[in-house]
Amino acid sequence: MNNKPLIILTGPTSVGKTAISIALAKAVNGEIISADSMQVYKGMDIGTAKITREEQAGVPHYMIDELEPEEEFNVVKFQQMSKKYIQQIYDKNKIPILVGGTGFYIQAVLYDIDFTENDTDTSYRTLLEQLLQERGGEYLYELLKEKDPESAETIHQNNSKRVIRALEFHKLTGEKISEHNKDQRNKQSPYQLCYFVLDKNRATLYETIDQRVDLMLKAGLLEEVKKLAALGHTREQVSMQGLGYKEILGFLEGEYTLEEAIEILKRDTRHFAKRQLTWFKREKDVTWVNKDNFTSDDELLNYLLEILKVKEII
Repeated sequence: MNNKPLIILTGPTSVGKTAISIALAKAVNGEIISADSMQVYKGMDIGTAKITREEQAGVPHYMIDELEPEEEFNVVKFQQMSKKYIQQIYDKNKIPILVGGTGFYIQAVLYDIDFTENDTDTSYRTLLEQLLQERGGEYLYELLKEKDPESAETIHQNNSKRVIRALEFHKLTGEKISEHNKDQRNKQSPYQLCYFVLDKNRATLYETIDQRVDLMLKAGLLEEVKKLAALGHTREQVSMQGLGYKEILGFLEGEYTLEEAIEILKRDTRHFAKRQLTWFKREKDVTWVNKDNFTSDDELLNYLLEILKVKEII
């Protein structure tokens, strides 16, 4: 086969991707590109559960600590940077491994989605942004549910940027963005691909999410957000809309107590995990891997390697 190999290792937040990704990279002579919308930001370590230098264990990582929090990061930028890094990894005769839970970002790279269309007329977007200011995110989300219920299932109502993008797409093309995404999924990937989605029992996953939030707070999440706020970073920035940051900012700004902020963060992270799983279930050619079926990471790694051999990736 002429297509070059690409491995995806993804799954919902807190499923436990980090350790197995390192073991996999070492086993296949791979390097890792983070497919995470938040770990790209410097100074945002605890709330993003960013992999540490020690955890990287000598495996090169890309898209970690590359941008300042005031810089905007989006799927187009992710796609451009990833393609550059994938080529660099091929140039070293190594295998790129995309690791992370941002499904749309992964899809953008896999199928080389074209984002150049429909960006000329911005008048409707301006109107939607005005409506957001005047009537709030819930109003726009209800509009989306009416126009494109399938998209509304995978977009959180607080993610106004994506809600606006979906409404704008519908207005400009007459097509639902969920249908467009489905078509993009049907494109042939330019890669020789193996796409693993890690999963585990839902109740256990939710328990792990709650524990992770508690650990983040012990590790200093509150201090991290205070420091970012003191540097002038606000919820208007894409970076500060990430889980863990907007909730703690809400507490710091007096919207609710710390206990309430923690509960909101746990709840919203559980909802996020559910939406991630919904997204991955719609992807094609995915190998689902239930971590509950393995007694150790070694056993899990051997299973992944067997599949990679069968698919002639390694």
